[in-house]
Amino acid sequence: MTQKSATKPFIEVLSGHRQPVPPVWMMRQAGRYLPEYRELRAKAGGFLDLCFTPEYAAEVTLQPIRRFNFDAAIIFSDILVIPYALGRSVRFEVGEGPRLDPLDTPEKVATLARHADFGKLEPVYEALRRVRRELDPRIALIGFCGAPWTVATYMVAGQGTPDQGPARMMAYRHPEAFADIIDVLVENSIEYLLGQLKAGADVLQIFDTWAGVLPPSEFARWCVAPVARMIENVRREIPDAKIIGFPRGAGASLPSYLDGVPVNALNIDWTAEPSFIRERVQNRVAVQGNLDPLALRAGGAALDRAVDAVLKNFGGGPLIFNLGHGILPDTPIAHVEQTLARIRKKSSS
Repeated sequence: MTQKSATKPFIEVLSGHRQPVPPVWMMRQAGRYLPEYRELRAKAGGFLDLCFTPEYAAEVTLQPIRRFNFDAAIIFSDILVIPYALGRSVRFEVGEGPRLDPLDTPEKVATLARHADFGKLEPVYEALRRVRRELDPRIALIGFCGAPWTVATYMVAGQGTPDQGPARMMAYRHPEAFADIIDVLVENSIEYLLGQLKAGADVLQIFDTWAGVLPPSEFARWCVAPVARMIENVRREIPDAKIIGFPRGAGASLPSYLDGVPVNALNIDWTAEPSFIRERVQNRVAVQGNLDPLALRAGGAALDRAVDAVLKNFGGGPLIFNLGHGILPDTPIAHVEQTLARIRKKSSS
C-alpha cells in the first residue's frame, strides 16, 4: 500500500464521512505521562531544545503512536514558536510555563518585527518530514499553530494569567496596537501552516485556548475574523487543506464561529452541552472531543461511563474521539489503554 492510496479514517471523518469506529487521538498524547518522553526530555535539556531538534521532536511525536496505535500523530512543537521566530524572547521555566518579554504598551508593540525568520522554524518542518517517512500511511499527521488571539495573550502579558486580562485590557484601551499584533500573527501563521502542509502534514489544527474569555463582539473581532483570514489564505494556495478549529470555551458562540470560519471539524471541550452540539455544530461539520481529561485520569467505572457518553452523544455523526483538552501529566498509561479498548470494542460490537 502506498502512502497516496492509503485510506486514513481520520481524513474520512474530516470529509464528513462517519466511521463505524471513530478515529482516536488525544491532545498532548506525547507528554510527561509517558516514561519514554520523560527520558528524552531529560536528554534534550530545555523544552525548546526538544522542539527544535528534529530527531527528538520526531521521536516524541511517534512515541504514543507506537504505544497506543492512535489514528493520528500531532507534531511535537508549541504554539509560541511564532513569537520566537519573530525574534521575541521565549523561555519555558520548569513548573511555571512560558515567559516572554511583554508587549504591554503601544510603544513596545511598535518594536515587533513584521516578518518571522522562518529559518528558525525549519527544524519543525524537518521533524514533520521525518515523521511522515516513518508513519504508517493510514495514520494522519497533524500540524498546528496557535490562533492569533491566544498567542497574542501570551505576548502581551509575557505569561499565562487566570483570565488573560492584560491582553483583553489592551484590546479595549489600545485596539489599534493590539490589531497590529494580531495582523503580524495572522500573516506569519499563514506561512507557517503552509510550510507544515508542504512538509507532510495531512491536517492542521488551530488552537484558540483562550477563546472562551471574550464577550461575543470581541470574540467575533479577535477570534473569528483572524482565523477566517488564515484559512482563506491557506486554501488559496492549497484548496483542499483539512483544518480543525478549537476555540476552547466558546460554548454558545460555536455556531457563530462556524458561520465565519470554514473548518472541517470543531474540537469541543468537556463542558459542551451535547444536544446543542449535535443540533448546531455536528449537523454542519465533524466533531472532535470531548472526554474530560480528569475522567481519563480517574479511570475505572467513571472513565467507562465518560467514554460511553461521548460515543452516545456524538457517535451517530462524524466524530473524532479526543479529549476536551490535553492529557494531564499524572494520567496513568493504563487509563489511556482502557479508553482505547472501550472505544474500539463498543464501536465495533
